[in-house]
This record gives sequence, C-alpha cells and structure tokens, in this order.
Amino acid sequence: MGSVFYRNPLQDYPMVVRGEGVYLYDADGKQYLDGSGGAAISCLGHGNRVVIDAIKAQAEKLAFAHTMFFTNQPQEELAEKLAARFDAGHADKRDARVYFLSGGSEANETAIKLARQYWLSQGFDKKYLVISRRQSYHGNTLGALSASGNLARRKVYGPLLHDWPKVDPCYEYRHRRADESEREYGARVAGTLEDAILSAGAENVSAFIAESIVGATLGAVPAVEGYFRTIRDICDRHNVLLILDEVMAGCGRSGTYFAFEQEGVTPDIVTLAKGLGGGYQPIGAAIARGFIHAGIVDAFGAFAHGHSYVGHATVAAAGLAVMQVLEEEHLLEAVRNTGELLRNRLREVFAGHAYVGDIRGRGLLIGIELVEDRATKSGIRRELGLPGALRTAAMENGLICYPGGGTAGGDDGAHILLAPPFIYQPQHIDELVSKLEKTLQQVSFV
Repeated sequence: MGSVFYRNPLQDYPMVVRGEGVYLYDADGKQYLDGSGGAAISCLGHGNRVVIDAIKAQAEKLAFAHTMFFTNQPQEELAEKLAARFDAGHADKRDARVYFLSGGSEANETAIKLARQYWLSQGFDKKYLVISRRQSYHGNTLGALSASGNLARRKVYGPLLHDWPKVDPCYEYRHRRADESEREYGARVAGTLEDAILSAGAENVSAFIAESIVGATLGAVPAVEGYFRTIRDICDRHNVLLILDEVMAGCGRSGTYFAFEQEGVTPDIVTLAKGLGGGYQPIGAAIARGFIHAGIVDAFGAFAHGHSYVGHATVAAAGLAVMQVLEEEHLLEAVRNTGELLRNRLREVFAGHAYVGDIRGRGLLIGIELVEDRATKSGIRRELGLPGALRTAAMENGLICYPGGGTAGGDDGAHILLAPPFIYQPQHIDELVSKLEKTLQQVSFV
C-alpha cells in the first residue's frame, strides 16, 4: 500500500497494468473479463485505437485552454452532435445546448442549478425544491447526493444534505400489486409525484429528477410502459422541469443513444457521463432544451456556474471519437442484439436458481436481483455482506461485475449489475455466464 487514499483502505487492490478489448490484466498476468465496464463506463472496451489516436492528435495540437477565454473545435463539434441527437424528436427546433463537465455528479449538480436559474429568469423565485425518487442515485456532490435516494451513500453526510421530497420508484418486481395491470401500476406510482408536488406547493418545486433506468442502487430497473409519459404530463401541468439522469443508461447503453427514446418523452434536461467518454477521458454533459438556455441568457446574460475543466479540448476529442466508433461500427444495433442474447442466456442458466429473484434491464444494462426466498422476495440480509463477497469471488474467478446492496428497501437486498462493453461477442457471453455461475456457487446466501 502506497500513499494513495484508497476507496477502501482495508481492501487489497491488484495492480492493473493493461487493457485489451474486453479484458483487463494485472501485474501478475491474471486476466479479467470485463463484465460491467467498471461501473458501466467502458462501452468500447479497452485499447480502442480510434479513441486513443484522437486523444494523442488533440493533445499534440492543444491539450487545454480555459473556456473562460476560448472555445475549441472538439467542444463545438461534440456539442453539435449531442444537440442534434437530443433535438431529433423536434424537427422544428434545433436549439438544445450542451454544457460539458468532468463526470456524472457534476452533470446532475449542473442540471439542478440550471433548473433553479431558469425559474429565476422567469420570475418564479420560490421555485427551488427538487423532487426525486427513493432508491435512486444521482452522484456524490452534496447537491446531487441531496437528490439521491440511496440510503447507504447518504448516511454519513445526512446533516449536510438538503431534505428534498422523495417519491416512490417505478419498481415493478417489488411494488406492482397482483390485482393491477402494468399500466395501472405505472399510473399509481407516477401519481406519487403529483401528490408530492401538491404537498410541497407547485410554486416551490423547480424540477423532478429521475434515472431513465435505475442503475447502481436497484440494479437496472426500467420503468413500466407509460410511466414516463404520465410523469411528463404531471410536470407540464404543474410547471415543473423534468430532468432525466442518463449518466449510466445513456450514450447507447440501453440500445438507443438516449434511454428516454424508448419512453416516448423528451426531458427538459438530460445528463450524460460514463459512456460519453468510454473511460478514455473523464467527461459528463448536461443537455438543456433551448428555452432554458434562452431564458437564462435573456435575464442574466450568463449561467452562474462553472468548473475549471468545462469543455476540455482533449476530453471532448475523446468523446467525439467514441461517438464516431458507435456510428461507424453500428454498435447501437449490437447493444440491442447482444443484450437480448445475454439476458436470454442468464434466464436459461439461472431460471431455477434458489436465490435469483429477477433478471431485468435493457440493452447491455442488466440486473440480477438476489433474494433469500423467491416466493416472498425477501431481501438478502445486509449483515451477510453479500455484495462484497460476490465482488471478491468474481475477481478470483477472473470476472469484473458490479454487485450492490440495499436493493430491497435501502438496507437489505442485493443485486449484480452487468454492463459489458458493446463489443462483446457470443464467446464472451458464454465466458461471463460461466464465471458468474461459478461465483454464485462459491458465496453463501444464508
């Protein structure tokens, strides 16, 4: 152990020295299959020459110039591409604006601030509350953590956080009643947002933020059909901005570039990170509809916010190259096809597993919920420490996956998140499932 302040100083970390395709290698030469892209980040795998060459070429011309003084070509080009994708559902409007950050927490913090300053620009100075969902995660800055419903991540910092309202997640596996249809459940759970807005007073509510597909906290939980259309309608009726967090689910991870494309809605602000740079550079983005940008500029002239590395030229060049590879190699289609193959294979192998309660997700964002009893769906007890045991066993078996806890209500419960690189081939699916099967055989569930 050196001078690094490690994430967990009590853990022994192998030294990673090389990445190649869908594999990572440590200093002892051990090979690890990347089954989760780290934390749903490495969408193109490791060692992609197109992205590496783009970074090198940009660094040789201009590594960095502060955007307080300059713009740069990679930033302009990446913003244009992202805005065009965002505006694709609005043929008559090509006015979205993109604010670049260094990661997902910054992106969600920025979205919250954008919403506040927009309402100030419109004369609604009381609008500041941000409503979010229980069992959510939007980042580790204090604002983003205030909007997060992840109890474990909030626990230490509770006194520093804003006590903003939280509503029910759209979590069909656990909360849909036997006597209601999928659509009825979606309408019921969406109604908790309207109740919260009315309770807080619509004049005080700035925005509602939600993950399009709940990632690390619940393990790849998509909403039921119609839920987000109802949410969009509620936000519109009560003059509340809709922020969709696609830090994990966006940039093609769900099978479409934006996960919200599958919901039939357009948010007022969407946040991206992780797959935007594919792990090759740290980058995030908040994309806002044109009226938000126009309102702020008309009233104030500028957005009262900023970070040193906003619009970093080398980082933006990496983001451009990632988008280029996605398009040229038709990887969105690959995500859809490979995701279906992987989910089907997981269901075949684990259909009868005593402790596998649910397998879900979209594209290559897949969750496996683990339970003590399949019939009652009782959550794995927290004191068993299953997520940590799963991570350790998986690495011993040469597999990187992303286990999480608190799935069943914030305390008990466990799941495994899978988010492999988009370049997976059928043999990689076989290898992942085989190593995961071995891992589940080695841990104790009771």
